[in-house]
Amino acid sequence: MAAVNLRPFHPLALPAAKTTASPNRLHLSAKAKATGRSARLALLVCSASSPTTPAAPSSSSSSGETSGAAAAVARWAAWIPRAAVGGVSPEKVLRLISGAAATPICQFVDSPRTFLHSVDPRVKLVWLLALVVLPARSNIYMRFGLVACLALLSMWVLPNHVWKDQLGRVTLLSGIIFIMLGFGSDGAPSLVQTRTPPPSVLGVPNIPSSLSGYSYTIMKLGPLQFTRKGLSVASTSACLSFAIFQSASLCLTTTTPEQLASALWWFMIPLKLIGAPVPEIILTLLLSLRFINLVFDEVRNSALAIVTRRIDWKKLATMETIDIFFNYVQRIFKNIFDHAEQISKAMVARGYRGDPSKHKIYFLAESSFGIVDALSLLCLLAVMGLASFSERLV
Repeated sequence: MAAVNLRPFHPLALPAAKTTASPNRLHLSAKAKATGRSARLALLVCSASSPTTPAAPSSSSSSGETSGAAAAVARWAAWIPRAAVGGVSPEKVLRLISGAAATPICQFVDSPRTFLHSVDPRVKLVWLLALVVLPARSNIYMRFGLVACLALLSMWVLPNHVWKDQLGRVTLLSGIIFIMLGFGSDGAPSLVQTRTPPPSVLGVPNIPSSLSGYSYTIMKLGPLQFTRKGLSVASTSACLSFAIFQSASLCLTTTTPEQLASALWWFMIPLKLIGAPVPEIILTLLLSLRFINLVFDEVRNSALAIVTRRIDWKKLATMETIDIFFNYVQRIFKNIFDHAEQISKAMVARGYRGDPSKHKIYFLAESSFGIVDALSLLCLLAVMGLASFSERLV
């Protein structure tokens, strides 16, 4: 005969459900107290006096499901912190910043000395202007040819640790631009239908499509398509970005700030006739090129200062880690402003009173036109002629 046990239901009586004195008793979940007001007063639990009750298999299956869910949760809890902390840890980010700032970016490298170091800076500026115009005005073969020539020149002129780092970053950026514009400029098919009726309506036989002729669509990737228009836009933008960044890097790596300032002064002399503030522009450029080294050194030294503290990042909370990075950025700006104040005090101590036209700027180097400069200009004319000739052929 089944036994009926009437037990009071109260929030304080919930822990009593963990007792195992009566294995044949069926325990209801705590969610049953939300079914009505009467459930808050009493709980009716029916248990059979016979040991052969069907409740035992359900309890074992529910315990098996609970243990399986607990094991899955434990696996996820053990996997997520390892991926988050071990993959992108704050220490690795700081080491990456210090390593990237250690490589000279847009800084003069005096050794090994190559033929680009002896080229006149005015010729270099003319080459820079040409490398900005040529990728945008030439065909696709000329664009990729200029990119290949710049890459080979960088590998020949720059040291190994410099060109590997610079070419890797510029190539990655240009590749991302090429992929995004190649599939994004003309990637989505047009939803507008043509107003021309099909050939069957006009009574004209269908023209068979050529198997090896012209094809506007080059490649399809799901709903996106890589067309000839996308190839033209992507190649122009990617090659132009690569040419601008890498040519500027080559010029700054093989030319001192004083030489660049003197070359720009020579080109801007006619602008003084119309009242352009040429001395202020030259002085600003000279200070900016000198200040780049201080910025990279400060970023690297501040990152190394945090890394050498050997901070246990696993014991820090998220807000504490963010606070350390905010202090890192704050320290960088504070030190940079301190360097700027020291430079201004040094300029005042040397007689500068805020008027660049009355203050003589010493460039410490005089430009001279030689055989290497003439050969560089001849190469530039040959490249421009080849670009115009190839544009007529295609």
